[in-house]
Amino acid sequence: MRKKSLRAAIYSFILAVVLAACSSSTTSRPSTSGGNEKQELAYPTRQIELVVPFAAGGGVDLAARAVADYLSEKWGEPIVVTNKPGGGGIIGAQYALKEARPDGYTVLVNNNSSTTMYEAGNSNPTLTIDDNKFASRIAGGALAFGVKADAEWKDLKEFSEWVKKNPEKLTWASVGPSGFSAFGVAEWLKAIGADFKKTSMVSSEGAADSTAKVAGGHVVLAVHTVGELAALAEAGKIKLLAVSSDERNPLFPDVPTVKELGFDQLTVQWWTGLSFAPGTPDEIVKKWDEAVGQMQNDEAFIEELEKIKLEPAYLNSSEFAKAVKEEKERYTKLAEEAGIRK
Repeated sequence: MRKKSLRAAIYSFILAVVLAACSSSTTSRPSTSGGNEKQELAYPTRQIELVVPFAAGGGVDLAARAVADYLSEKWGEPIVVTNKPGGGGIIGAQYALKEARPDGYTVLVNNNSSTTMYEAGNSNPTLTIDDNKFASRIAGGALAFGVKADAEWKDLKEFSEWVKKNPEKLTWASVGPSGFSAFGVAEWLKAIGADFKKTSMVSSEGAADSTAKVAGGHVVLAVHTVGELAALAEAGKIKLLAVSSDERNPLFPDVPTVKELGFDQLTVQWWTGLSFAPGTPDEIVKKWDEAVGQMQNDEAFIEELEKIKLEPAYLNSSEFAKAVKEEKERYTKLAEEAGIRK
């Protein structure tokens, strides 16, 4: 009996030790997990690719390079800009949102042409705004109308009178039939009562290509941001007929605003921002959004935007997504009225 009692006591002791160890292990896990959750996200740890779906030299490209310079220094990892033009911005967008891994190391730098305008202009789009996980809007720009330097018209009002009489002679450059320029032209033609369908679009790879075509006399009109038209305007190769801002642009104080010339209905504005593939971790998108928000308060970054003639226009992730949705609905209506939507 004594031996049995001794064995029972030993078994009880061993069981108590095992249970205590298990209890200790179990209670320690939440503490360890909680500690990991509070650690800062280990990102980035290698090179990041900023995909610009347009040719080099345009507003999206220049804004992307300003962002890359700022954040590569801030994060201590290289950020490279890759231009993938074509398809009105869809080739590059398709690559960034559908083909690349959704790990935060491929970022799309997009604008109206590759998002709201593309979807508004296509009844069966390859990409939609739902294929974007919007991080933040970076910058904006006022629309401007540019023609060849020796053109006969002094401003947009005179040009509009000519277009109303000769719509079939109007050629304009755009990255695609539903690109930024197409919507800018469509809204303006609607305002003056001219038939959009009688005019002709000439394909371009971006603003730099559009302005070169106008300067060379191959296209009558280029509609892009003031900054994108500035270089050839300052060089005397093209002439600006109007800008769509509330006030005259300080770079071109002699160029009237559209409102001064009686065009109150022109609302199309340019923007550029960042988006990711839908499967990208929320923590990475948030880190980018916070970084862009901080950039908007950095004097050096603002100076860079001023150099490329863009204006800060930050919206956080939720505000950006909301603005894009509302813009898509507005542009869809314009596309249907003008006959852009196919």
